[in-house]
Amino acid sequence: MAQAQAKPGKTLLSPNDHTLIMIDHQSQMAFATKSIDAVLLRNNVALVAKAAREFGVSTILTTVAEKAFSGPIFEEISSTFPGQTMIDRTNMNAWEDPRITARVNEIGKSRIVMAGLWSSVCIVGPALSALDQGFEVYVITDACGDVSDEAHQRALDRLVQQGARPMTSLQYLLELQRDWARTETYTETVQTSVAHGGGYGLGLIYAKTMFGGSEGH
Repeated sequence: MAQAQAKPGKTLLSPNDHTLIMIDHQSQMAFATKSIDAVLLRNNVALVAKAAREFGVSTILTTVAEKAFSGPIFEEISSTFPGQTMIDRTNMNAWEDPRITARVNEIGKSRIVMAGLWSSVCIVGPALSALDQGFEVYVITDACGDVSDEAHQRALDRLVQQGARPMTSLQYLLELQRDWARTETYTETVQTSVAHGGGYGLGLIYAKTMFGGSEGH
């Protein structure tokens, strides 16, 4: 008989058990993205980047043909990781760039979290490649996008069929925090939620302003 234990499930993420790879969040890729509004996409990307920085997540940033075609990485990312080198590629599948895989191996974590443009190309390629090589893969779906809803959804179907685990940007932040009694990250988690958490952020503003409320802290 199963016994309940007060400990997290094995598939839940923690700050030190995974590498985040942010892939091709660039202007040219965003122009053709239709499955998510560009403002919402940038908001969610900012949430993910700030969550990773706050919790000290090992993060790889990569672009494709930055100077020749696609433009710079979103400012929401570059300003969050000032001074971090962007790995600029020519290949669509980031996993086929030896600099990416060398960095993954250097970090040495078996879980990979990905977000990028487009879902059907720049996420499907490295996600399926990583899964094939024995990594656990999570995809932050609302920090991704594609040329149509159909393209985005079929990409996610394909990934889930192969074992990738979908999640959202706010879910990523709150899964890393997980306990409001973790005071060292409490304030920044709330600030990021207020800035980028949509209705949830508005609720935090209201509770704190009207009642001086906090999340069990």
